[in-house]
Amino acid sequence: MQIFFFFFLMLGPFKIIGPFVRITKNATPAFARQIAVRATMYSSITLLIAGLMGEKMLSNFGIPLPILALSGGIIFFLVALLNIIKQFEPHKDSNDFEVSPTLDMALNPLAFPAIVTPYGVAALIVILSLSPDLNSRLMVAGILLGIMVLNLVIMLLTRYIFKPLAIVLALLGVILGVIQVALGTMIIYNQLKTLLNQ
Repeated sequence: MQIFFFFFLMLGPFKIIGPFVRITKNATPAFARQIAVRATMYSSITLLIAGLMGEKMLSNFGIPLPILALSGGIIFFLVALLNIIKQFEPHKDSNDFEVSPTLDMALNPLAFPAIVTPYGVAALIVILSLSPDLNSRLMVAGILLGIMVLNLVIMLLTRYIFKPLAIVLALLGVILGVIQVALGTMIIYNQLKTLLNQ
């Protein structure tokens, strides 16, 4: 359950709703679906490659797991804090900037950096490195696949749920933002404690 919660916060749907709405604002429903499917595909492939190569790269560069987890925690903390601070900035009129959607937007900015985040990749590598056997790794892969499917479903429903749920989503965004800052702080604290006790 804790792994699901980590992946949900770091790779899950809440942070992609805003970018997806902006990107697909002028898109037809069919084109928006294409963007959502491609973004999910790109994200899944990237996370698969990161999971397969991550441990090997850690050992090649001699990076201990606590250092990687600490780096991921710092990035997670800073991004979450930045998102909270952004809420206090003056609101920019969305009419000033009209986006013409393209399929390239499925890769950037949707798959990267909205879905696949550096701290999400770090969490994936750490969790896989700590998984003792194949069954544990398959369970992690299953949870990750579930999060990617959830992302796709939310993107496909965004056109229908965004306006009615805008206030609820904004409130959830604030709550999750605070939780993310706290979680980032906890990761930093735990990894510093681990490094100091070595």
